Amino acid sequence: MEPPASAGIAGSTHKFHPCDEAVIATNDDASDCKRCAVRLGYWKDDYIGYFVRNQERKAPEINRGYFARVKGVEMCVEKFLKKTSGNCQIINLGCGFDTLYFRLRDTAHQVKNFIELDFPTVTARKCYTIKRNKALLARIHDEDGEVRLSPTDLHGPSYHLMGVDLRNLDEVDSKLQQAEVDYSLPTIFLAECVLVYIEAQNCRNLLKWIAQKFQAAVFVNYEQVNMNDRFGDVMLNNLRGRGCSLAGVESCLSLDTQRNRFKHSGWTGARAWDMVQVYESISAAERQRIERLEMLDEGELLLQLFQHYCLVVAWLGVAFQDIDITVEELMSSLNID
Repeated sequence: MEPPASAGIAGSTHKFHPCDEAVIATNDDASDCKRCAVRLGYWKDDYIGYFVRNQERKAPEINRGYFARVKGVEMCVEKFLKKTSGNCQIINLGCGFDTLYFRLRDTAHQVKNFIELDFPTVTARKCYTIKRNKALLARIHDEDGEVRLSPTDLHGPSYHLMGVDLRNLDEVDSKLQQAEVDYSLPTIFLAECVLVYIEAQNCRNLLKWIAQKFQAAVFVNYEQVNMNDRFGDVMLNNLRGRGCSLAGVESCLSLDTQRNRFKHSGWTGARAWDMVQVYESISAAERQRIERLEMLDEGELLLQLFQHYCLVVAWLGVAFQDIDITVEELMSSLNID
C-alpha cells in the first residue's frame, strides 16, 4: 500500500525538472538491489524489508557491486564515528530508503543528530512507511521524545527526514534549521549517486555553501567515474533511455575530475578510489565469504562495473583528512558483516 500520489508534493515549493521523475525512480531500483543482496546474505539489514517488498533476484555482479558500495561507504562512516566518539551529525543527501539510521540505533554508535533529505515524493513514501511500522517508530523516539509528522517530513528527537530540492539552497537552509542542525559540530555528508543528477553549477553552489557553513566536515560521495570510454557511453545511453540526463556527468570523467569537484568548491582536500580499489580494501575473509554466496559467470562485467564507479572522500579542515578506505580487521559494529 502506497501513500496518496499527492502526498509527495503537499506543502512543498518543489518544481519538477523534466527528468526528476526518472531520477526519483532510481531510488526504487537501488532499494530493490539492496533488498536482494541482503536477502542473499551479503550483509545484515533488518530494516530494508519494511521499505522494499520486491523479491526479484538480481544478477550476481549487481549484488557484489552493491556489497562493495555499502561496505565502502560504511568504512568511512565507521572511521568518522570513531574519531568523533559520536559527538557529530550525519546528513544523508538524496537518502532514498537508506536504513543506516535504524541500523546505527542497534549498535553502540550514537550521534547527536541524523538528517535525511530527498525529493518530497521520496520522503513522503518513507514517512508513510515509518508511520505504519512500530518497529521503525520505536527507533526514532525515546520515552521523553515525540515524533512530529507531516506528509513529507518527520522530526524525532535526533532524527529528521525532510523533503527538499537540493538545488534550492534557501530551502535546504530552512530545512536544516528545522532539523536543529549545528554548523559547528563535526558533520559527515553521504551521497550515493546524487550529485551526478544535479546540474554542474547547482552542484558547485551546494558544495560551496556547505564549505562556507560547516566548520569541520567530511563528504562521502559514491557515483560513476570513467564515463568517457565505450562502457561509460553504454551506461549513459541506458540511463538516458530511462529519462535520466546525467546533468553532472562532467565531474564523472575521471578520479581527478571527481576530486576537483570538491577542491574547486572550497573543500580542503579530497581523495578518490575506483570500486576495484574499494573492493580490494575489504578484508580477505569478508570477500571470500560473499564470493561463496553465488557463482559469478561474468567476471569481466563485474570488473568493468567496478572500474566505472568510485568512492570520493572530501574534507573541510584537517581533523578528518586521514579518513580513507583502508579497512581494519574488525569492522562489524555497523552490522554489515
